Amino acid sequence: MKMKMSSLLMFTFSCVLMFTLSSSCSQTPSLWCSSREVAVTCRVLKRCLDANLTRSQQTAEVVKLEVYYESLCPDCIFYITQVLYPTWLLLQDIFSVSLLPFGNAQEKPDGSKFMFKCQHGEQECLGNTIQACLLNMSDNAFLIIFCMEASTDVIAAAKSCVGLYSPQLSWERLMSCVNGDEGNQLMHQNALKTQALVPPHRFVPWVTVNGEHTDDLQRKATTSLFTLVCSMYKGVKPVVCGGDSQKHSKIYVHN
Repeated sequence: MKMKMSSLLMFTFSCVLMFTLSSSCSQTPSLWCSSREVAVTCRVLKRCLDANLTRSQQTAEVVKLEVYYESLCPDCIFYITQVLYPTWLLLQDIFSVSLLPFGNAQEKPDGSKFMFKCQHGEQECLGNTIQACLLNMSDNAFLIIFCMEASTDVIAAAKSCVGLYSPQLSWERLMSCVNGDEGNQLMHQNALKTQALVPPHRFVPWVTVNGEHTDDLQRKATTSLFTLVCSMYKGVKPVVCGGDSQKHSKIYVHN
């Protein structure tokens, strides 16, 4: 699968990296709008005000995306890091993401547990399980997974990414999940959800939008996700989607 990022998303992604690496902005992206002071320091005040305005006017359900993927799949890595995450940063107020790491893996019962065979080998099974545990244990799981997938070595980056985006989660606690019954059952649940897809998935990343998968939705979700989310959201369009520019409130509110 070959995809090209729009110039808008490329610009946004570059800005994300610049802000994240800025010595004056020590907060993770999920906290940039936690206060006016943080927003000013991280140079995203206008974006936060736009987001607050969007939330205050939100009258419709967010667009819900489910992504079925594999941790070491090159196309999945490209999609998560260069399409999905930048779009989510821009549209997270009208757009939710659910990640399900399993993809083309296979499972078979082994006593009370399950054994997994992954398309890209044992390391991918490890990566899938780490990410499944993260999704169950951290509110910043998406940020950690992005950090992992954007690294040259997805598995080796996991510990530092957890420390960066979820320092309250100990590595030992995470690996207890990965190596124990908890992680095994989480992967089994991902297997069941993947196997229950209608129509059945044929490749990864496989995307459903508001619970639906069609060839057209898959194409739009992987080549023009920003446009798709803006067009499908039924409420008041945010400014970034081309909605009417309105005067912002002078009171800074974070929900």
